[in-house]
Amino acid sequence: MSVIPEIDWQRVDVLIDLAVSEDLGDLGDTTTLAVVPEHAAAKAVLLCKENEMVLAGLQVAERVFKKIDPSLQFTPLKKDGDLCKKGELLAEISGSARAILTAERTALNFIQRLCGVATMSHIYARELADSSCVVLDTRKTTPGYRNLEKYAVAVGGSTNHRIGLYDRIMIKDNHREMAAIEGDGAIRRAVERARKAYPGLEIEVEADRLEEVSEAAECGVEHIMLDNMSNETMMKAVAINAGRAKLEASGGITLPRLKEIGRIGVDFVSAGALTHSVRSCDISLDIEVTK
Repeated sequence: MSVIPEIDWQRVDVLIDLAVSEDLGDLGDTTTLAVVPEHAAAKAVLLCKENEMVLAGLQVAERVFKKIDPSLQFTPLKKDGDLCKKGELLAEISGSARAILTAERTALNFIQRLCGVATMSHIYARELADSSCVVLDTRKTTPGYRNLEKYAVAVGGSTNHRIGLYDRIMIKDNHREMAAIEGDGAIRRAVERARKAYPGLEIEVEADRLEEVSEAAECGVEHIMLDNMSNETMMKAVAINAGRAKLEASGGITLPRLKEIGRIGVDFVSAGALTHSVRSCDISLDIEVTK
């Protein structure tokens, strides 16, 4: 079971402030202010309109509503991680009709995006449910939203890769190219320097060719990324590695390939698609006047 990271509420509050500010501008919600009576009260519901959706970001939506009006009552009817069906209610909101309408779009933008990520994560993880291979996300996230999107990935059932540039050494092809300026043995030289500079961090080496898999394994790295390799080539990489490093399949990972990759013997498969190209889920807010 994937470890779900804590939501960094300090960062989230910054995002909410930016989102509310760009929506309200200097004049505020002019339509609502002009049309809706100041003292009108209402009750609204968040409604799932997808045939299958993993819920994520309900607390973020609540925070948006409370940002507009702290007195609004937000009652969750589901919890993050729940698999929701079309027509199911996710939450109830009651209080100022003006506040509910003003917060509606911003709250939906957050929760729809996060549910999209969580649902895609669920779909990918489900393909490998009968395998020991684990689905990882990547750093291909929306700028500023990484904590939230990685949270949604974990809620959906997949696993977080490194969070940023700071928590794992990742020696990729461009790093190897720069290290090669000094001659042969670029992988070995890069690994040795990384070990010396950051002895507490695990090291992963990206390998494009089988020769690089062999060199990285001989250096004793913890992880080797098999970049854009065919299934047949990855099978050879598994044999060359002989269990020395954890192997991660990456590049060109699509849903139809997952089951077969899971049988090859790699430990992980990473997919940018979990975050960089998901469709936001369809969630609506339905509102009615209470007085």
